[in-house]
Amino acid sequence: MDTATFAGLDPITLGDALRVAGSEGFERWQDQIKRTGGCADPIHLTGWVLHKDKATGKTLHHYTTEHEPGERLRIACGNRRASRCPSCAWTYAGDTYHLMRAGLAGDADKDIPATVRDHPRVFATFTAPSFGPVHNRPDRGTCRCGARHAQDDPALGTALDPATYDYAAAVLFNNLAGDLWVRFANRLRREIAKRAGLTQRELKEVCRVSYGKVAEFQKRGAVHFHAVIRLDGPDGPESAPPSWASTNLLTKAIRAAARHSYTSVSVPAAGDQPARTFQWGRQLDVRPVKAFGDGSDLTEQAVASYVAKYATKAAENTGTPDTAVYCRSCRGTGRSRVYDRDGSALSQCATCHGNGLGEDLARLDVPDHARRLMAACAQLQPLYPDRHLARWAHMLGFRGHFSSKSRRYSTTLGALRQTRADYRAAQEREALGLDEREPDTVLVLADWQYAGHGHTPGESALAATIARGLQLNRETAREALHDQGVLEGATA
Repeated sequence: MDTATFAGLDPITLGDALRVAGSEGFERWQDQIKRTGGCADPIHLTGWVLHKDKATGKTLHHYTTEHEPGERLRIACGNRRASRCPSCAWTYAGDTYHLMRAGLAGDADKDIPATVRDHPRVFATFTAPSFGPVHNRPDRGTCRCGARHAQDDPALGTALDPATYDYAAAVLFNNLAGDLWVRFANRLRREIAKRAGLTQRELKEVCRVSYGKVAEFQKRGAVHFHAVIRLDGPDGPESAPPSWASTNLLTKAIRAAARHSYTSVSVPAAGDQPARTFQWGRQLDVRPVKAFGDGSDLTEQAVASYVAKYATKAAENTGTPDTAVYCRSCRGTGRSRVYDRDGSALSQCATCHGNGLGEDLARLDVPDHARRLMAACAQLQPLYPDRHLARWAHMLGFRGHFSSKSRRYSTTLGALRQTRADYRAAQEREALGLDEREPDTVLVLADWQYAGHGHTPGESALAATIARGLQLNRETAREALHDQGVLEGATA
């Protein structure tokens, strides 16, 4: 470690970093952290693993954490959020990129044929409706407030008039966005069948709709979806779509499905809240995906990179905390586990006094707009208990998956992780001299125990330095591949 590693650290962190760097097992600790990719919150394990020859009982290899720094083995946490662990989020984004790109360009290693490039496919963005005017940067003119906001102005996305902005509707829309997508997907199949002159049953026999999508929070705190939507034959990407399937037909079907009255979700009136019906916002963008760019259309690499970037983000880019703020006593319900005296209903939680929150929003270091949205979740919790709004207040009510796909769109994240695990297992067998043995001739015995997670302040600073070095090496290698023409586009 050079002196730049310790520059700018507070005295306590600096002292701890020097202690770690000067410890006897520092080189091994450093090697462990490098193997995790510079993980910011590694999992600590204690235990052992034993490899034995099944036929003779001879011990081939024995490993124990007793000789590791702190008698612990550190492994990557695997968190997808960049705000929690940039290193593991980079791996997750890379997996998402390969998953999305395989569904666009094909990948023989992932059993997706290259002919999928010839299938009709579009990149669609579904936005939220308006809940009131907000500060923005229009292409022409100024914001409604009369100012020309800078790109990094914290006022962007906040309500022009908080008193009239419908915060309740905003968090309810976020909460129901997943249901709205399901209704859209169902309606889309009907719209495609109608344009093809088929029934829905007949459509299943000749055509399949596949998609991969990711959620993104706008600066105003409303969630919207980016989706790659593709038409396949009945057997998925391996089969060609019917002759009538075209990008134009798919585009028209998407627009019709998004605007159809069926594609809406409703919440009943409750307390002082009126009944509401939500649909997608008016800004619906549908563009074809091209194999090679022509200066105007999206390329496969650009779309995959865009989706992968947002797969590692959540609501924290609006200023909310990246950890849950619900009451642990009642798990955000606002109700205790005991009934009122008359036995007719559960009593109010004594810890959160019924609002479902475990944090005082007034004391949180969050922007006022985000605080109002989180407060709306707490206020609506007693009125819509089945929506679990307080539990998801840190997500502004959104409770869905940030990235998802249909069954036959592409490979799976699990398959990609298994491929990586198999590769590392092969590396380990080679390092142990077991690569020439058949796997079924080796008996593996192991015993692992969870022993905590995370870093001390000094370890955290050193791990961040390791992560930055690894990231720099990756970027340098990627730039070299670009210069050689090996890569067509940037990955996540």
